[in-house]
Amino acid sequence: MENIINITEEISPIKQIFLPIFEEKEVEVFVKRDDLLHPSIMGNKWRKLKFNLLEAKKQGFDTLLTFGGAFSNHVYAVASAGKEFGFETIGIIRGDELNSESNATLKYASSMGMKLIFVNRKEYLEKEKLAGKYGKEAFILPEGGTNQLAISGCAEIMDELKSQINLTHACVAIGTGGTFTGMISIKKEDIKIIGVPVLKGFDIGSIQIQDFNFKAYSNFEIWPEYHFGGYGKHNKELIHFMQTFQNNHNIPLEQVYTGKLFFGVLDKIKNNYFPKNSKIIMVHTGGLQGKLR
Repeated sequence: MENIINITEEISPIKQIFLPIFEEKEVEVFVKRDDLLHPSIMGNKWRKLKFNLLEAKKQGFDTLLTFGGAFSNHVYAVASAGKEFGFETIGIIRGDELNSESNATLKYASSMGMKLIFVNRKEYLEKEKLAGKYGKEAFILPEGGTNQLAISGCAEIMDELKSQINLTHACVAIGTGGTFTGMISIKKEDIKIIGVPVLKGFDIGSIQIQDFNFKAYSNFEIWPEYHFGGYGKHNKELIHFMQTFQNNHNIPLEQVYTGKLFFGVLDKIKNNYFPKNSKIIMVHTGGLQGKLR
């Protein structure tokens, strides 16, 4: 447990970025480099796992079981965490046509010692039954890693930012919604939390977090128009933007989450969404193992 505690004390750095459009619109833009928290348990995946790993140790579990698709950043991170902190790991993977050699994510998870169980898409929907079958002695982590403990870990982003910089807007990509929910849960009304969904047709009601009532919060906004066709979808415009951004700022992005977030924020700056003198943070949530090479 000591190793886990030591890493959880790390605070990710922030970096200011500069472009002529920022001077023109009189705003300041920063990146919170959560992708630097850990080389393989990256970004928001580490945030979500932090308190779950501590709780698993506290309860005496030596095995973690979780769920995900073929390219799951969460499965990748859980496999890495298990290897580093002494847990056995089990990954129930959606798609019985797959195997441990199907792609780089699954190869990595297998190399970290994760036992991969491939099930068809109908079976995969019955996660409670699968957990009962394969994880009787395991600490269960939900698909994507979002639960109450994960929310507490992601809430620390706002606590860290408070100690690092005075800001007006904090922007983050939305997948399962755990990171976004954790950030708005702090209820800092002087900071607008902006979520950029990477799924087409996003609805705030799709974020299923027990006992969390979004209607009780007014400090957030959703930009649903930057999904580029849906989860994992992208086009030449997005890829060109990512490549240009990395060349200009030496910050790598990927096309599933961070590329869409950063594209959206810069587009809104160009279109005068942000008032003058705004200080804008974009949270880099990692996921770089999924980057197009």
